[in-house]
Amino acid sequence: MDSLYEKLSGKIKGDLYWDEVTKMLYATDASEYRELPLAVARPKDPEDIENLLAFSRENKIPVIPRAAGTSLAGQVVGKGLVLDVSRYLTRILELNTHEHWVRVEPGVIPDELNQYLKPYGLFFGPETSTSNRCMLAGMLGNNSCGSHSILYGSTRDHTLEVDTILSDGSKVIFGPLDKDAFLAKTQQNDLEGKIYKKLHEVLSDKKIQEEIRREFPHPDIHRRNNGYALDLLLETDPFTGNGIPFNLAKLLAGSEGTLAVTTAIKFNLVPLPPPEKGLVCVHLKEIPDAFKANLIALRHQPGAVELMDKTVLELTKDNIEQKKNRFFIEGDPGALLLVEFARDTREEIAKIAENLEKDMRKAGYGYAFPVLYGPDVDKVWNLRKAGLGVLANMKGDAKPVALMEDTAVRVEDLPAYMDDVDKLLKKYDKSCVYYAHIGSGELHLRPILNLRDPGDVELFHTLGEEMARLVKKYRGSLSGEHGDGRLRGEFIPLMVGENIYRIFKEIKNTFDPYGILNPGKITDTPPMNRFLRMDPEIPVKEINTYFDFSSTGGYQRAAEKCNGSGDCRKTEKSGGVMCPSYMATHDEDKTTRARANLLREVITQSKKEDPLDDPRLYNVLDLCLSCKGCKSECPSSVDITRLKAEFLQHYYDAHGIPLRTRLIAWYNTIQKVGMLFPVAYNFFMKNRFLSSIIKKTIGFATERSMPLLARHSLRHWVRKHLSEHQPAQSLGKVFLFIDEFTNYQDVDTGKKTLLLLTRLGYRVETPAHAESGRTFLSKGLIKKARRIAIRNVEIFKDIITEETPLIGIEPSAILSFRDEYPVLVGTSLKQDAQKLARNTLMADEFLAREFSSGKIKKEWFTNERKHIKLHGHCYQKALSSTRYTLQILSFPENYTAEEIPSGCCGMAGSFGFEKEHYSLSMKIGELVLFPAVRETDAEVLIAAPGTSCRHQIKEGTERKAMHPVNILYDALVKERD
Repeated sequence: MDSLYEKLSGKIKGDLYWDEVTKMLYATDASEYRELPLAVARPKDPEDIENLLAFSRENKIPVIPRAAGTSLAGQVVGKGLVLDVSRYLTRILELNTHEHWVRVEPGVIPDELNQYLKPYGLFFGPETSTSNRCMLAGMLGNNSCGSHSILYGSTRDHTLEVDTILSDGSKVIFGPLDKDAFLAKTQQNDLEGKIYKKLHEVLSDKKIQEEIRREFPHPDIHRRNNGYALDLLLETDPFTGNGIPFNLAKLLAGSEGTLAVTTAIKFNLVPLPPPEKGLVCVHLKEIPDAFKANLIALRHQPGAVELMDKTVLELTKDNIEQKKNRFFIEGDPGALLLVEFARDTREEIAKIAENLEKDMRKAGYGYAFPVLYGPDVDKVWNLRKAGLGVLANMKGDAKPVALMEDTAVRVEDLPAYMDDVDKLLKKYDKSCVYYAHIGSGELHLRPILNLRDPGDVELFHTLGEEMARLVKKYRGSLSGEHGDGRLRGEFIPLMVGENIYRIFKEIKNTFDPYGILNPGKITDTPPMNRFLRMDPEIPVKEINTYFDFSSTGGYQRAAEKCNGSGDCRKTEKSGGVMCPSYMATHDEDKTTRARANLLREVITQSKKEDPLDDPRLYNVLDLCLSCKGCKSECPSSVDITRLKAEFLQHYYDAHGIPLRTRLIAWYNTIQKVGMLFPVAYNFFMKNRFLSSIIKKTIGFATERSMPLLARHSLRHWVRKHLSEHQPAQSLGKVFLFIDEFTNYQDVDTGKKTLLLLTRLGYRVETPAHAESGRTFLSKGLIKKARRIAIRNVEIFKDIITEETPLIGIEPSAILSFRDEYPVLVGTSLKQDAQKLARNTLMADEFLAREFSSGKIKKEWFTNERKHIKLHGHCYQKALSSTRYTLQILSFPENYTAEEIPSGCCGMAGSFGFEKEHYSLSMKIGELVLFPAVRETDAEVLIAAPGTSCRHQIKEGTERKAMHPVNILYDALVKERD
């Protein structure tokens, strides 16, 4: 096949891959399924798609259309040629503000479309929980809905036209047709004509009409997506004379790429909702209350009603990012009902909320009803949207699995239906997770199963079939918005009857006589418990690790926490840190998901004694910047930084440590030696000719300037001068951790930190200690980092308390105490390390805490006016928060501070210095940070806590950024009395 793919590669403008690694990365989506594709193509235009389809016809190879790969039912998993539209087909083609429609290419992200539309007062209504990274072709393929479907319906409701390429290569636009136009289409002697003729033949048959109306889901259920939407096509003018145009675009919605390949979509747009949003968070004692309380909520005309059960709420406690979004929760609710209202004024919402609470309390539902507005609403919706991802945080091999998570019934049937679901689960002694779109009669129900257990794999199938029968009892829809795929396709005959299913197959064969368009989805689907990610016959590999991975059940399970939801595919327009290399390239292999997928694949299949000794892993993990963004922003808390560091140590154990890696890791020692002759050291580093030789020798980018040494170390200054600045009467005592970067390079920042603290009234101690170990951790030399961590924990464990905290200046160094040390030092010191972690603070965290307690006064600072723009450090964003920095920068009465909405700066320690990473490093900086700094007036101060961030800002913009402590020290005009 290699020669065939090479020939095909020369025919398309886009990319074609058929290597094993790429196939592994595309073997899964966000579902429980896995199957290696034959190849992966990334077309650049419709002509590429035509050539790819021609190749597939000639070689009888299936084509699997794929967008962001966030499908939950295995829609884009299969043995064929994956057609990935996410890389290049991402343009907004045309906007008509007068007629309220937009034409887009298939790879446009809905949130980014809505950002584009906002100035025009318009938006695309359906809003999925994946709206910051899923794509509109995927939403069309699955007929996605989202939280506000009560108001805005499904993707199908807003689809006006679809530009397609049919299986025979013909280009066809499917759009609205009146009766005469429809009949004219049936007379065409091409594939398009055959399609219309077939549908005319089927839908004109009175017996079939009767059967469709009897067997399809109840018309009151709007979330309905089983099979092909013949019921909707039937209720159009050619068959009922009702004046509703016939539109095959409605059939393509929900067809999962089995009928045609989409090249463009024309969508209807709606006006922006009223400006004021309010969210009533109904706290319920137990889950059954939610099903009846929902009916009360719906009487008040909300825009959305969503459910979160106790299990999901508990799991959000284990995620750094989502823990912050739990601020509104009172007590220990068994469930939350989130009821959103959009109105013109806050007063209107307050009145509705008051009436809603009255009705709820009168009926005996709910014990707390906080009402949230503004940014707090977004925080709660982020908590709710994280529901899918946080489920992977459940301990052990038994996890909540996608099975009956997409069923929809009429809301009035929900209490009885859920009672039946409960009885079904009790029959098999299983529990379930409940969350999502209760207001529209659809709940995401995930039974807890261990798909490594052959018994549970069989039960997976049994429950699937019994749920289908239960949904049929209520005339519901087995698929409400996530599609059929491999998960539910097997049960479509049960849902619509064998005759209708036969018609589905005829329609599929008419559209696709070659059988190449995403086969095995909707029709002729294999048994739903085959091709699963987890193979019960392959045991978990127990890998001896240097980090403690016991909290996840070992290294392999830590990687397997990734469920493929694709949160790491959000772009820079969505904000956040994760994942900088993906944001800069939009390549799947740069995502957190790809790295976790490859780890799982390699570990599972490896025959080596140490499965981490694999160069394929080295290549894919190489462009991970170790920014830690995934630890907090991935709802499953997949920490690729730690997984990468562990891998590197194993890899070096087998292959040796490269020279550059050694030099970077032992950077502190090099600086220490350099401090013997700092002038000479700086001369070599600054001299263009000499520094170029040094950089080329060690593999650094010659474009980079090298960090220079101060004239003396901070330790030297402390020995000579600190005692004379200690306060006579102190507010308290703190210990300053003098990290390896501050000690030799950023000495001025270190001095100002000490002077600021002492002038504010704190006694500062600087005991002898080891370096932080950050350089060793970043380069994967964990054995050395462990020795450093043990030494530091032993030094500080008996002197650091809540009253006498450990404070640090450089985020990556001081936050090592919080993040890596407790899982690095071993069982004998683990409790000491955890206690130390709780009492280790960044300088801004400490200062913000002291200010909030009233110990630091605003009047001690200048009255001058200054505005500051802050770029937060990645570790700070992931493991702490930038809000403390913003708070301390506002200590002076007339200082204002705002955060640049940047992710990673791109430097990431040594990453941006390395010659092969330099261009990517600068590209990451150019996403948001560099333009924001360049656009900032000269009198505005730029703040950045990270030493590498300040270096990157200087290199990319020629602006000097200051550590926030420097800014605060310069603003201090009065010492504490």
